[in-house]
Amino acid sequence: MRDLHLPGRSVAMGRHAAAATSHSLATLAAIDILKSGGSAADAAIAACAVQCIVEPGSTGIGGDCFVLYSPRGGKVQGLNGSGRAPAGLTADLLLGQGLNEIGLTSPHAVTIPGAIDAWLKLHQRFGKLPFGDLLQPAIRLAEEGFPITERVSVDFARNEKKLSADANTAAVYLPGGKPPARGSVMKLEAYAKVLREVASKGREGFYSGWVAEDIVGYLRGLGGMHTLEDFANQKSYWVEPIATRYKDVDLLEIPPSGQGIISLLLLNILSGFDLGKLDPAGVERFHIEAEATRLAFQARDTYVADPAFADVPVDKLLSAAFADELRSRIDLKKAMPAPPPIGGPVYRDTVYITVVDADGDCCSFINSLFFPFGTALSSPKTGLLLQNRGSGFRLQPGHPNCLEPGKRPLHTIIPAMALKNGKPWLCYGVMGGGFQPVGQVHVLTNLVDYGMDIQEAIDCPRGFHTQGRFEAERGIRADVLQGLAALGHDVKLAEMPHGGGQGILLGDVLQAGSDPRKDGCALAY
Repeated sequence: MRDLHLPGRSVAMGRHAAAATSHSLATLAAIDILKSGGSAADAAIAACAVQCIVEPGSTGIGGDCFVLYSPRGGKVQGLNGSGRAPAGLTADLLLGQGLNEIGLTSPHAVTIPGAIDAWLKLHQRFGKLPFGDLLQPAIRLAEEGFPITERVSVDFARNEKKLSADANTAAVYLPGGKPPARGSVMKLEAYAKVLREVASKGREGFYSGWVAEDIVGYLRGLGGMHTLEDFANQKSYWVEPIATRYKDVDLLEIPPSGQGIISLLLLNILSGFDLGKLDPAGVERFHIEAEATRLAFQARDTYVADPAFADVPVDKLLSAAFADELRSRIDLKKAMPAPPPIGGPVYRDTVYITVVDADGDCCSFINSLFFPFGTALSSPKTGLLLQNRGSGFRLQPGHPNCLEPGKRPLHTIIPAMALKNGKPWLCYGVMGGGFQPVGQVHVLTNLVDYGMDIQEAIDCPRGFHTQGRFEAERGIRADVLQGLAALGHDVKLAEMPHGGGQGILLGDVLQAGSDPRKDGCALAY
């Protein structure tokens, strides 16, 4: 339990249902849906639709969605709602244009948005209320206006130059020619029209008709290879979760094309250390976590890709032998030599939503545009920001994650769920691009090894070893940073906090927490 003398948040507790998101209006929408008889799936969809409006830099229906869902008394099911590259886009085409990577604001970075198809598939299997009803809170906010909250105002201000590069985007997201200020009111009326189209026509309201035509026409005008057939062919699919055991907990993740397998690999490496004997915010813990991260992310960038196009060695990556081999490279007295740089800039944006309903269904739900505001490209009639997930492809022939027509890129968004005795114990996720596996493991070990409550586990200071350096939040003590530097780590203060996160612990009482790094809250009743 937190020290009541110090600033902090109490855990939200209830006996019936709970929800936690990174925006208070989204959490409220989820609770309203639950109290109206909706399922956890209904509440998560409604909350995410709201966040597409009130947190437009973090998520949108121009992006992708992944879900882990546990129906009460049933088996946990995974849903991969990632978009594919256009059928006419090849690595050879881009290499022939002199490119060696896909730019973050390039039309080639726009994979076909998977979110709406995923929402509909989730609702078809687990929804109770009419799908159109779930979008009404978001539509009202888009039409009537919503307040710009603190973290959202920061994200707008940080991305002013990016938003101003496209005339359509600037007209919508820079009202009056400047980022909306904290406490101002913003409307997204064109977005509301798209949501109304989806509410009335379902899948056809997005993947065909005027919405798809506007997006495809706009992207092709920029040199994109997208077609209406690409939109019509976009499909999400149900998958069997993968898992590993850490002490008495089984952590479940969606298999590749996502990086959830790296959370499992990290846990397997860390299982060889007695973390519980270490200071949870001390040098030794952060050193071990950083070294494990370096090794696990090398494996990610070597092997993880779309399994429909590449042989992803899942069994090897989850094997005890592979974890043992990687762990043997960790020296507790010094940092290992710097490996080749992995990934791109750390800062990403996403929303993660967790809901448990009165029937005991658990929904772990994540939706993203990838980088803040995605590509910052939006078509003239829709006002929808389009994701830049395709920038995650490589243009390296023969690499498992090399761009191919209809292929899904290595994906960073990963919902999580942990079981005890075969039953859901923790429904949670941590946002932040490549940081997500590290954040998930940090929160889980805070709970398992250090006995923190869910809010303490989320609040706990974070560090991330990326691009050859250890990027530390300001919450990590100065003596700890000095100790890490003495071990050979290149220590830098992170420009922004690492991600955000939400979690619900299940039991006789539901216990929910939400990350103060964002604008959200947890509620339960």
